Amino acid sequence: MSSVEDEGDLTGRANIRNAALRLFAERGHDAVTMREIAAAAGVSPALVVHHFGSKDGLRAAVDGHAARAFDALFEMDGQDLAGALSGDGAVSVAEMIARAFPHGSPLPAYLRRLLLVNDPAGAALFGRWYALTRRLLDTMTELGVARPAGDPAVRAAFLLVNDLALILLRNQVAAAIGVDPLTPEGVTRWAEEVTAVYTQGAFLSTPGEERS
Repeated sequence: MSSVEDEGDLTGRANIRNAALRLFAERGHDAVTMREIAAAAGVSPALVVHHFGSKDGLRAAVDGHAARAFDALFEMDGQDLAGALSGDGAVSVAEMIARAFPHGSPLPAYLRRLLLVNDPAGAALFGRWYALTRRLLDTMTELGVARPAGDPAVRAAFLLVNDLALILLRNQVAAAIGVDPLTPEGVTRWAEEVTAVYTQGAFLSTPGEERS
């Protein structure tokens, strides 16, 4: 999967937005000043105001850019996406995010901050992804690649939260397994075990039971 992040956009406006994105991801919106954003972008504060009007305007631009980048991961046809998330070579939402953004991208860290502080932009993203997960679960059930859920709402929420945990707990997971889970090596290790759990299960139905 190719990157959906437009770091190659070198217009003055995009340069400022990208600088703000990195600072917001590192420190949060409230802790960053317009002057600091201008310095990081290598422009004057007046040019930041010219392009965005205010810090709120700049934040809205950053949120919109982040939302478009993440939503672009799910633009394929529902059945095609369901197929990508199941069967041989299946990937999870977290893996799609990790593989779509180059190592060092601030977007996963920005998403983490949005979700953990219950930011309205993060809540909106989660809401859209939850609705998509529900639809995908229905599609995968209809295709016969997912078992029918006793409570589809809970199962969809579980699957989404389980995937996003890799983003939200990135540092803790890295410390536990010895590699950043959002690097190619980390994604591969994570994907292999997660796929085994999803397709084969993690527990035996009877203690001591062996599976063929």
